Amino acid sequence: MNALKGNLTGFDCPKCKNKGVVYVRNGSYVEFRECTCMAVRRSKHRIQASGLSSLIDQYTFDSYQTNYPWQQAFKSGAQKFVHDHDRKWFFAGGQPGSGKTHLCTAIVSDFLKQGISARYMIWKDEATKLKSCINDGEIYDQRINALKQVPVLYIDDFFKTPLDINGSRRLPTPGDINLAFELLNYRYNNNCITVLSSERTVDEILDCDEATGSRIYERTKEYCFNFAPDRRKNYRLR
Repeated sequence: MNALKGNLTGFDCPKCKNKGVVYVRNGSYVEFRECTCMAVRRSKHRIQASGLSSLIDQYTFDSYQTNYPWQQAFKSGAQKFVHDHDRKWFFAGGQPGSGKTHLCTAIVSDFLKQGISARYMIWKDEATKLKSCINDGEIYDQRINALKQVPVLYIDDFFKTPLDINGSRRLPTPGDINLAFELLNYRYNNNCITVLSSERTVDEILDCDEATGSRIYERTKEYCFNFAPDRRKNYRLR
């Protein structure tokens, strides 16, 4: 029964041969159990639903250019983090176009290949949805618990806000700050793998909210990459 091939697609599993279940003997009975690949398949489904699926094949470690020392250090740190993440987070902040999303996506993809469930969160979009249902406790809990409890969470564009009339980035609202603290404090206390990218540096996040920023600072000490404003590092302009 385990040798039979299934028809599930999107991930080639040698264990269940793409059936989604494996069969085990229990005394005189044969039982089926969900294969571990189903967590990966569900993760891939969430990634696809988020819009990140189009980037996973494109944004790999191999495709990231390392023409300069800062790129070499950034890529090396991202690759090391995948295997050295116990009680550690990964943070990439600052200059747009410097490859933050590229390497963070590569990290998430690598965890998926290891069979670890992951979820992608665009901060502005998900924060808006969560704040809109905060008065409906059941829906709010369901949404935020999915983000709190997933083994790997990638938050993209963390604390991104509109520009004011002077062209400066607005501060996060109290609602944003409360949401960020609730989510990241849970993941901090429960040692959940967390990857963050932001146009703000860690120091700027600390200025927005020290409670949230200090947790990010503590967890990302070894894997914290901040890029000062420098359009020469914006590869979207090339």
